[in-house]
Amino acid sequence: MSDPTDHIEADRADAYVLSPREVTAILYAVDIGDADKLRDLMEPLHAADIADLLEQVNAFDRARLIRLYGREFDGEILSELEESIRQDVISILNPQVLAEAVRELDSDDLVDLVEDLDEPRQGAILDALEDADRIVVEQSLAYPEETAGRLMQREVVMAPEHWNVGQAIDHLRSAEHLPEQFYHVVLVDPRLHPIGNVTLGKLMGSRRDVPLQDITEDVFRVIPATQDEGDVAYAFNQYHLISAPVVDNEGRLVGVITIDDAMVVLDEEHEEDILRLAGVHDESSISDSVAETSRHRLPWLVVNMMTAVAAAIVISLFEDTISSFVALAALMPIVASMGGNAGTQSLTVAVRALATKDLTASNVGRVIRREAMVGLINGVFFALVIGTLSFLWYDRPALGLVIGAALITNMLVAALAGTAVPIVLEKIGVDPALASGTFVTTTTDLMGFFAFLGLATLVLI
Repeated sequence: MSDPTDHIEADRADAYVLSPREVTAILYAVDIGDADKLRDLMEPLHAADIADLLEQVNAFDRARLIRLYGREFDGEILSELEESIRQDVISILNPQVLAEAVRELDSDDLVDLVEDLDEPRQGAILDALEDADRIVVEQSLAYPEETAGRLMQREVVMAPEHWNVGQAIDHLRSAEHLPEQFYHVVLVDPRLHPIGNVTLGKLMGSRRDVPLQDITEDVFRVIPATQDEGDVAYAFNQYHLISAPVVDNEGRLVGVITIDDAMVVLDEEHEEDILRLAGVHDESSISDSVAETSRHRLPWLVVNMMTAVAAAIVISLFEDTISSFVALAALMPIVASMGGNAGTQSLTVAVRALATKDLTASNVGRVIRREAMVGLINGVFFALVIGTLSFLWYDRPALGLVIGAALITNMLVAALAGTAVPIVLEKIGVDPALASGTFVTTTTDLMGFFAFLGLATLVLI
């Protein structure tokens, strides 16, 4: 008898994912060229779901779907697409449809859309904008990549510092153009320097005669336009910000960053760290072609091959020892594997702590000591287990002692390397997530083989 909760678990697994039936129905409408049917099927879908659909289907079906969908194509879909797919979609879209789609976007989404395109496609989108919108986008593009200036939206709701609640409400009601979503009214002084934020909740819940300065938020952070977007995302997460004003070099208000954009950056930073730890290109996706995927992964596999060659050289130094005790060849992978896994554990914790700024100069010594003790304790535990099994299997007490000592040594080294390598790499300006794995793996392999075979040579021969 089936569990009555099985269907609930299945629904949870498929939540927020287009069902195969929906995808099949959409592709069937494309196959028969029924534009009305396609619009009926696509209308209930969120822009993010349509973007997922375009990323999942092959290039041929994607092109046919876009052309049949025609003028219904929404600018929000473009902002939700992966960069690699987005360029293909833009090249397929009718110029008039593209122009209408991009006009609907806020300035931050426009900048995100335009910044990674080649010059002809950038020009096509900029030409489709009204003069004021084009100038705003070009000003944002003048800031360095991956900075707050590229991340911010230029549509800002502001008020003079001397206004009261009633004046602010009247201003909002009479304004012709307001952002579709905003969370604060930014107070500015006469030189356009931001001095505080007033939440909409406080604004609507206060009497008309209350000065705005009396209801500003306690937590107020100003973001320099040239600040790295990773630091911006950290500030939002650390101080629980909803939005923050962005200022130029003279401290004047030039834009605002909202929590949704900051969280996108934070998510991208986490994804990038995971991919780099695995030696995968940080822009890889399931929509990449075979050639692109191979080209991105090949360099790191070459690096791993070189480290494997180095390990092989170390093993070759002890050929006589191995030929005398064939059991060593069977036990060597255990030492290397345990050290590699222990190093990866310490490495993952250290890289994550560096990314979240939890690992600092004030606690680095304590963290290294903790990891060393963990490595030592785990090393002793597995030395007893593997050493005892080796002794019982091969009936050689000395062999059990050798592999036990090698495991303790290698797991201690692995814990130290997994913590120290990313710290050193960050100090010298190298991304710890990008290069740490190779150094740690090389260290544990070389030390594991050298300790095991070296001890075996001293004790068993």
